[in-house]
Amino acid sequence: MTGLNASLVRGAVTSPFKRAGRPGATLPAERLTRPAAPLPPGPLAAYSRICGFAESGPVPLTYPHVLGFPLAMRLMTRRSFPLPVLGLVHTWIEIVPRRAVQPTESLELCVYAAESAPHRRGTEVTMATEARVAGELVWESRSGYLSRHAPRTSPPRTPDGRGPGPSADLPALAEWRLPADLGRRYGAVSGDRNPIHLYPLTARLFGFPRAIAHGMWTVARCLAEVGEPAGIRFVRAEFKAPVLLPATVAYAASPSGSAFALRGPGPRGRVHLTGALSRAS
Repeated sequence: MTGLNASLVRGAVTSPFKRAGRPGATLPAERLTRPAAPLPPGPLAAYSRICGFAESGPVPLTYPHVLGFPLAMRLMTRRSFPLPVLGLVHTWIEIVPRRAVQPTESLELCVYAAESAPHRRGTEVTMATEARVAGELVWESRSGYLSRHAPRTSPPRTPDGRGPGPSADLPALAEWRLPADLGRRYGAVSGDRNPIHLYPLTARLFGFPRAIAHGMWTVARCLAEVGEPAGIRFVRAEFKAPVLLPATVAYAASPSGSAFALRGPGPRGRVHLTGALSRAS
């Protein structure tokens, strides 16, 4: 059993003893690290292919998050972590690449819980990931995870999941057909085999009618479409509504690429993701 799968099992065991949406949650102060290690070319190439990145050149902007996710899961499933990991909703991510990371470099990773804050639907925890090469900070991210007050029987949505809004003004540039097994294929590459992404049956256990695409796949696929990722210096993406698989989705972006979105087909399609990025001047 891999470390990530073991964390999922541990989370299933410990979650019933923790209170969802717990206010004033005290986070563990510890930082989990992975010593510097080379990037295996096979898994990196497989990740690039499924997300639409080029298989040559710098490491995809989202890949260090995937490498650090097992550490984040290990931390969030410990007894000292106050919220149940089952039911946590990934709500947003910010990525700050300090410079391009090359596939030949060895990355040292560090993950810690940065802060918790009250949210109108529960408690939101910010998890931070840092990547270093020979002591130099080359990449960092912060991710928001929401623990809701009470379980829901339907997929999480936001009020602006439908209808006009800023993302509706962005022109659609591409349309993608996502297969029913996308969650299983991405899970095999990323190691994230959360049951909500695998099969309709396992997704229904958590209130989803069908398996849903990984949020990190949706943001990675959008960034792969942006082009010239080496010049990006900041990315923020917000996950608005789940993508039920199979699905047809549209990628939309401003002419400069500084604003982007993933939504259902048509100008009034459900908004799944909105994002913004900035490039080096």
